[in-house]
Amino acid sequence: MVLITAVASCTLFGGFGSGSGSGFGSGGPRAGSSASGLTEIGSPLVAGASDLTSEPASSAGATAAQTPDQTPDQTPGPSSGPSSGQTPGPQTTVRPSGSPVAPPATARVTARPTAAPTLPPTPTPKPTPGAPCYVFPSSNVWNQRVDGLSVASNSAAMVNAIGAGNYLHPDFDAIGDGIPYNIVDSSTPTYNVSFDYADESDPGPYPIPASPRIEAGSDRHLLTLDLNQCKLWELYNVRQSGSSWSAGSGAIFDLHSNALRPAGWTSADAAGLPIFPGLVRYEEMLTGSIDHALRFTAPNTCGKIYPARHLTAAPCSNLPPMGLRVRLKASVDISRFGPHAQIVLTALKRYGMILADNGSPWYVSGAPDSRWNDDEMHVFQTLYGTDFEVVNTSGLVNG
Repeated sequence: MVLITAVASCTLFGGFGSGSGSGFGSGGPRAGSSASGLTEIGSPLVAGASDLTSEPASSAGATAAQTPDQTPDQTPGPSSGPSSGQTPGPQTTVRPSGSPVAPPATARVTARPTAAPTLPPTPTPKPTPGAPCYVFPSSNVWNQRVDGLSVASNSAAMVNAIGAGNYLHPDFDAIGDGIPYNIVDSSTPTYNVSFDYADESDPGPYPIPASPRIEAGSDRHLLTLDLNQCKLWELYNVRQSGSSWSAGSGAIFDLHSNALRPAGWTSADAAGLPIFPGLVRYEEMLTGSIDHALRFTAPNTCGKIYPARHLTAAPCSNLPPMGLRVRLKASVDISRFGPHAQIVLTALKRYGMILADNGSPWYVSGAPDSRWNDDEMHVFQTLYGTDFEVVNTSGLVNG
């Protein structure tokens, strides 16, 4: 699992190109829109390579401390979503019933610009004294390997529902696509954010830097991380009006805790899960391994299973539930891929990825970074849904 220590502030890059999110609908049961006056280009603060290490794995492993809800819930949550008759396509993220729905975002065009802007590299900050901050305990499901678990009995059906013939897509790159995050501290201004779905959002306040890095596109995620408090704040569809902030939904996570959100609650993600723990981050390339599960999207979902807390459509048998965990098959040869791509693919074999939102099939989430080699990562597109299998996680719960 990832260890983050307190670091000095540093500038990653002053701006980034067209944003992520047009190809998938991250963030609670909804689709977002832009707001005027919100700065997406600024001086972001990020953790550097020296701040990411691995915590020794827990010998206890998964326990039955919490009851897994591995069977899709039989009671629909506060939202409705795509029916079983829908044809998979670009994301259709649905709001809770009775709430207005914004038009779905347009599917992402995967072709790269012929002349992508060149971004300066990330300076490596120097660590500062402080207690280590892990991204959840080692017994958390995000940090538990699944390469030794059995294949789910409905694996083939779920892979077909997601898209057996669709390819794996890295939803992050060097020109700004992906979900960025901000490192904050006690000096960062805090705001009482107003929410569209206040009944399922944590009230805050939320720390927001003067020029925060915000995911471009319709989802407009704003993630902030305090390494001293070991606390994570995540907002979906964030907007600024003068000195006030609003968002679709928001969630706060204590990274020392295995506690889940209340049953039925969304977060800044449709499944009610945290986003940051499932991101591919370039700093992990420098450590040589990714020791946690990743986040991915699928066109249509129904129901939910552990650890997901929220659903966007009533349970059914022919579509994948939120919280579904898939892994790259052990038989897939990854030796032909570049070194950084192999790190990601090894993680997909060991830890797999968790279905967290409706969106384009097999889009794996990451943070933008000027150091990504996009040509290397685009080779992911030679892997297809048939290279994956669904894991039986019926006994896998937080310790």
